[in-house]
Amino acid sequence: MPDTGAVQVSGTGNATGSAGALVNTGYVHQMSIETLTVEQLPPREPASWPHQVGVIPSPARSFQRRGEAGLLRAAVEEGGTAVLTQVLTGMGGVGKTQLAADYARAAWDDGGLDVLIWVTASAQSPVISGYAQAGVELCRADPEDTRQAAKQFLAWLAPKPGQRPCRWLVVMDDVADPGDLIVHPDDPANRYSLWPPASPHGRVLLTTRRRDAALFGEGRRRIEVGLFTPHESFSYLTASLTAQRRTEPADQLTALAHDLGHLPLALAQAAAYLIDSGETAAAYRDLLANRATTLDHLVPDALPDEQATALAAAWSLSIDRADMLRPAGLARPMLHLAALLDANGIPQDVLTGQSARNHLAAHRSTTGPTPQSDTVALSDAVGALRALDRLSLIDHQPGTPHQAVRVHQLIQRATRDTLTPHQHDQAARTAADALTAAWPAIERDTNLVQTLRTNTGALTRCAEDALYWPDAHLVLYRLGHSLGGSGQVAAAIDHFQHLADIADSHLGPDHPDTLSARGNLATMRGEAGDPAGAATAFADLLKSMVRVLGEDHPHTFTTRNNLATMQGEAGDTAGAVTAFTDLLADRTRVLGKDHPDTLTTRNNLATWQGLAGDAAGATQAYTDLLESIVRALGEDHHTVRITRENLNYWRKKAERMPGASSGDCV
Repeated sequence: MPDTGAVQVSGTGNATGSAGALVNTGYVHQMSIETLTVEQLPPREPASWPHQVGVIPSPARSFQRRGEAGLLRAAVEEGGTAVLTQVLTGMGGVGKTQLAADYARAAWDDGGLDVLIWVTASAQSPVISGYAQAGVELCRADPEDTRQAAKQFLAWLAPKPGQRPCRWLVVMDDVADPGDLIVHPDDPANRYSLWPPASPHGRVLLTTRRRDAALFGEGRRRIEVGLFTPHESFSYLTASLTAQRRTEPADQLTALAHDLGHLPLALAQAAAYLIDSGETAAAYRDLLANRATTLDHLVPDALPDEQATALAAAWSLSIDRADMLRPAGLARPMLHLAALLDANGIPQDVLTGQSARNHLAAHRSTTGPTPQSDTVALSDAVGALRALDRLSLIDHQPGTPHQAVRVHQLIQRATRDTLTPHQHDQAARTAADALTAAWPAIERDTNLVQTLRTNTGALTRCAEDALYWPDAHLVLYRLGHSLGGSGQVAAAIDHFQHLADIADSHLGPDHPDTLSARGNLATMRGEAGDPAGAATAFADLLKSMVRVLGEDHPHTFTTRNNLATMQGEAGDTAGAVTAFTDLLADRTRVLGKDHPDTLTTRNNLATWQGLAGDAAGATQAYTDLLESIVRALGEDHHTVRITRENLNYWRKKAERMPGASSGDCV
């Protein structure tokens, strides 16, 4: 421990000595030993310069020279007496500490510093302790009063007229809460800041996951630390393995870096795992792709580069802190939803709509004794996103609403690993509800719809089973219809084939959702230009519909309608007329002559009569249908206009046929 300036009595034996001499004895005789005061001892001399306080972390193996390091080195003092503070911010695991350590070592080795202070800033107490140690070593502060010693050191940093300038660098690593840098914030009389004072000779470097406005401002430069570039990732993995006489195919290392999202912490632990286990990169990738494998199983027993946290736990403290920010208790359940969607962009409306807000209300974390509201307002849902953004757990950019939320894929994976099977499935169904609610009925905004399709695909990949219990979720059908409606018919066929297969496996061949998937698949085959194949598929489906639902069920009637249409489009117009004639009779019997489905069948029958060569029959059928539609729906209904147009079309056709008589159009 440091010299305190007072005599300590310790050891064994019975030697005695006079005042001012160190006494070595096993116990203290109160009357025979004279207590020494601080004033009686010579004061400790301040450490000579250059001097370092605190331990800089060792360089990481295969450390990569990154663009952010260049930004740090290129920085110069700005404007007179304003201290230049550089704030490295970014998500956990991107290598902020290593960048700061590299910068500090370079500045020290270049001889440009008189004093270097490295302080761990994960809480207020280690900051004060680090400053106090510097105060003891540099300005004769009392080690028994750490707060006063810390204040004395901060005062010592401030430049003073006539004194020799001190070129100093203070590094505050891993600031967890900006509030930790203010002591006694609620007591104006005793309040003081732990930020180093302004000095033309001083520099401050701070690393943090936080993005709070309190960390930035005049005199402080913000540097966002991102992921490795693909080249940096490949170089890191190659160098780490080569150092241990390991080689892997370049394509596998490139793919592994992509699978890990180019996160430096993940790459370091993956490389160590490969070296320790002897596994290949391909085998590691298989483990990573297996949803049953948690991240806990993909880290080495001994972490590399003096790392203190395994990958799976790298963000747990950040999540805890985000959950305590206002609106309290909502950040964690919000992250549960975001962890199931597309890492590269989630529409804000999906995460702030009513379905998502109901989920937040039901799963709000308990953060204190005060009861929370049963409802969550839109502003609170947005506030939860802002809280996650402040801790660098997501990137929230409300200015790009279709892709407002981005979250790293490994944060998603680590978050999903914490969910119980019930929580996972419940969150997945909620995410599906939220996507469905955000899906526009008319897909005018192609960018939004593409993002919704991408998010639905991401949800299906990580939680497909949940989307088939207790039934096939509506969002699965919306995805298929959207693909077909956008002209991606081949993709729609593949989607509905998969949907039909999984529904059959999970729900059974006779479940309504399985039958519905088969119907959509047949429709898409027709859209793809295979009406004969579609007709065959509808004919097979009709047998199942009759057996399961009965001959007069609405879905059975719909299947008969679609089968008749595909027959006609396949060239069997006479068969289509016969099929529609039979369907019309049954729908009239079951639904009545003025039911919308009955009127639709009459319209389809009239069309196929005309296409079969009976223009006169089609004209008469449309004439009768027009009268019925006006009676049932009213003169102003949009269907009346369409029916009039069809009637005029077939009347003109009939008039041009040999032997036809002229007549007025309706």
